[in-house]
Amino acid sequence: MERLDFGSLPTESQNPHSARLDKLTPRGLVRVMNAEDFNAARAVKKAAREIAQVMLWAAQAYQSGHKIIFTGAGTSGRLGILEAAECVPTFGTRPSEIIALLAGGKRAVFKAREGAEDDAAQGAREMKKVCSRGDLVIGLTASGRTPYVFGGLQAAQQAGAKTALLCCNRQADTLHADGFIFLDTGAEVLTGSTRLKAGTATKMALNIITTGAMTLCGKTYGNLMIDVRPSNKKLNIRAVNLIRRLTGIGEKEAAALLQTAGRRVKTAVVMRRKGVTRRQAENLLKKSKGFLAHVIDE
Repeated sequence: MERLDFGSLPTESQNPHSARLDKLTPRGLVRVMNAEDFNAARAVKKAAREIAQVMLWAAQAYQSGHKIIFTGAGTSGRLGILEAAECVPTFGTRPSEIIALLAGGKRAVFKAREGAEDDAAQGAREMKKVCSRGDLVIGLTASGRTPYVFGGLQAAQQAGAKTALLCCNRQADTLHADGFIFLDTGAEVLTGSTRLKAGTATKMALNIITTGAMTLCGKTYGNLMIDVRPSNKKLNIRAVNLIRRLTGIGEKEAAALLQTAGRRVKTAVVMRRKGVTRRQAENLLKKSKGFLAHVIDE
C-alpha cells in the first residue's frame, strides 16, 4: 500500500463549522453536531450505485453458499462485528456465514488496541484462516489507510474472493478492491474522531448492504422480517405475530404451529396456507430458493 501523508487525510482535517466547539453551550453543541450528521446521510446517498453493487455481490456470495466477511479496525471494525452479529437473529443466518475480523481480536471489542491496526501481516494471516474462493470480503477503514485492512484484502483477493473497500478517503489505495464505496463525510466535528460522521455513514451503508442482500435472497416477505430467529421472548412474540398476520389464525394456534414448524416462520406460514406437512413446506420453500412470495402468492 502506498504511504499516505497522514495530515492530508480527510478524516484528519479540521472542520471550520466546529472550530469553537469548546465555547458552545449544550444546545449549541447539539445544533452543530446534528447539522454535521446530515452529511453522513448525504454521503451514503451519493454512493448509492457503489453500495448497490456490493449489495449484489453479497447476495450472490450468500446464495452460492459462500461467506460475507467484514474486516476492520477500531470503530469501523466494531461496526463490522455488529453487522455480522445482528444478521443471525434478524435473518436466520448462521454465525459462520457472515463474519467479521477486528484488528486486535475479541478483546479489542471492549478495549481499544489501536496499535493492532498497523499490522498488515496479521490482517493477512487472519483472513487466510477464514477466506476462500467465492467469498465476499468488505474492508472497513474510515481513513482509507489501515494496514490491517489492506493486508486482509490482499490475502482475500489472492484466495479468489471478491473484495470491496468502504472508506471516507477518495484517495485510498484500491489495488486489492474490486469495488470501492467512498463515503464523502468530510471533516469530523471533533477532529479525527471517526466514530462520529464516518462511523454513522459506515453503519448506514452496512445496514443497506446486509438488509438489501438478505432481501435479494428471500429473507423478507414484503417488509416483514420473515426469517427472524425467535431466540428470545421479544423475537418469539414477533414470530408468532408474523404467523398470525399471514395466516389469520389466533395466538395460541400460531404459537403451536411455530413449534410444529421447527420454529421457522416461513415453514409455518406455508404449512397453514398450503395445508401441507412440515417436510412438504420445507420442500416448497427449497424449490422457491427460500422466497415465501413464490410459494404463497402464486
